[in-house]
Amino acid sequence: MGLAINCCLAQKIIPLYPGKAPGSESWLWKEQNLGGYLKDVTEPTLTAFIPDNPNGIGVIIAPGGGFHFLVYELEGTAVAKKLNERGITAFVLKYRLVHEDPAHPYYSQIMKEKNLKFLDSVNAPVVRLALQDALTAMKYVRQNARDYNIDPNKLGFMGSSAGGTVAMSLAYNATEENRPNFVASLYAYGSAVIGSKVPTVDTPIFIATASDDEFGFASYSVQTYSKWIEAKQPAELHMYQKGGHGFVMKKQNLPADNYLDRFTDWLLLEIYPKR
Repeated sequence: MGLAINCCLAQKIIPLYPGKAPGSESWLWKEQNLGGYLKDVTEPTLTAFIPDNPNGIGVIIAPGGGFHFLVYELEGTAVAKKLNERGITAFVLKYRLVHEDPAHPYYSQIMKEKNLKFLDSVNAPVVRLALQDALTAMKYVRQNARDYNIDPNKLGFMGSSAGGTVAMSLAYNATEENRPNFVASLYAYGSAVIGSKVPTVDTPIFIATASDDEFGFASYSVQTYSKWIEAKQPAELHMYQKGGHGFVMKKQNLPADNYLDRFTDWLLLEIYPKR
């Protein structure tokens, strides 16, 4: 595929379903764009970001946001553009979210109080829909990999926070047609993950989090790393002393600022080194 076609594909928006997304046909509210944050997503899509010189590796990115928002620019499009600089083709997943009644808002308060049990009870049905969106996205990209200059056997999935929940749920529930060849889990929220059995098929994992994560998500990352090692699966863990929650594309003058370089080094030098 030549550069002219690459330019046409750059930031192409791909609906995941031909009509209403299965399981949310009755949702009537409208999606809101709050300046880089999305809310009330009802129509899941992928947005393709195509590098000038693709190296055959593809990554689907699931931003975080507690299943009530998507931190779409900071944890999605900004990451995709940085991956493009290393020749990696990226797709930002816009997955379905919880609709919060505008007359009775609660999200900001429960996050302030860190009342994650209540959040889990509200989120649970939508986490399953988000997982379905991830599975559908993986199937689409694998089936159309050649159109994007991607090797269908070099297609992975990365997610941060709630997106990390989606990434881990995908790893535990995928079938041959939609399983990721590698996974990146960034300060994932473990309590909402669907499934727990490490894949038997070779599935390298990259994990990054911070010890001072204010929601206490560091321990889940360590547990995931240990499970992968026990299963004799390839695994790399970066546990930063500082960085807090949500360090994906923040500039804090800390080592965690460079996590994406560590991820791409892992992909290009360890998982898919040039022969």
